[in-house]
Amino acid sequence: MMKKIILSLSFCLFAAFAVAQTAYTGQKFGEEVKPGDVKPAAKMEAAMGDNKTVDMKIEGKVVDVCKKKGCWMTLEMPNGDPMRVTFKDYAFFMPKDIVGKKVVLDGIAKKQTISVETLRHYAEDAKKTPEEVAKITDPKKELAFEAKGVVILDK
Repeated sequence: MMKKIILSLSFCLFAAFAVAQTAYTGQKFGEEVKPGDVKPAAKMEAAMGDNKTVDMKIEGKVVDVCKKKGCWMTLEMPNGDPMRVTFKDYAFFMPKDIVGKKVVLDGIAKKQTISVETLRHYAEDAKKTPEEVAKITDPKKELAFEAKGVVILDK
């Protein structure tokens, strides 16, 4: 009987250690980002197929963060046009000093059209000049991501 107890405890400790090793380490925001099928941001559109929205996890490099309060960030994409990330229900914000850091996100990947009004708002948040904001006259089709949870990776 004692052998079974020791064996069970050993197994539990091993299982707990194994799970701890696969969790993401870093500063966490929003809901927990559980380990599992994480796609590079560059492969997000291909993984979406014909769907307009898909629940998924992605990893990418931060290119920009909202200068006012961290209410959005952009991730590097292969076409050179960064992808905007917003946060579900504005429940959390990002530190403004994370440009260049790698992040893992859990949430909803989207293919969307952004209105001129929203594009101008984003430009104002990014501290663009009134002249630059005024040049925005057309809506834009883009990939976007609404994160439920974010981890700024330690490495």
